[in-house]
Amino acid sequence: MEERSQDIAALFTRADGTYVFARWGRPIVPVVFGVDDATLAVFKGAIEAVVTLAGHQMAETDPELGANFMIFFCRDWAELPQVPHLDALVPDLLPLVAKLQEADANQYRIFRFDAAGAIRAAFVFLRMDDHLGAVSADTLALSQAVQTILLWSDTAFDQQPPLAMIEGNAVLRPEIADVIRAAYDPVMPAMDRDASHALRLQARITRPS
Repeated sequence: MEERSQDIAALFTRADGTYVFARWGRPIVPVVFGVDDATLAVFKGAIEAVVTLAGHQMAETDPELGANFMIFFCRDWAELPQVPHLDALVPDLLPLVAKLQEADANQYRIFRFDAAGAIRAAFVFLRMDDHLGAVSADTLALSQAVQTILLWSDTAFDQQPPLAMIEGNAVLRPEIADVIRAAYDPVMPAMDRDASHALRLQARITRPS
């Protein structure tokens, strides 16, 4: 159990050694920009599947933001400053674009939090380079939904991605699914910065060996 809790703790322990956990504190309202209707349906289906797994809720609108989970597709990071009102949602948009261009990144996630530290909004930016362009819409959608349902560590999936391929289909790794379900247990906090939180998550995971 101790070894397993260390594995869980690693998922929320950032590169600087700090433990930071947060889950959504409100129903999720997704919107996807820059894709056709078919891809939009795939993304909303994947998000709904992960939200259902978590035992969380979706809604038609967020009373504060309208939509609180926004996914932006682009071919070049330079397109982002041209998106109307995006600079109001992402105040440091121009420096961020420069940073993403310099790093030759193909994806980036930003979270916003409420007064209690729970997630209140998330912004996902995807640049469709050759690598992401080779990924199926189903796989990309499930990957982004999983990586946004919780505030994972910046190094959580460096060694092993959250998805596994089985017979050509991307599926969520069972141990990651377990953590998501445990994290949304109603008795668990919406935010925690104490590594003992991982022990509480472990106590709520009951997978047969």
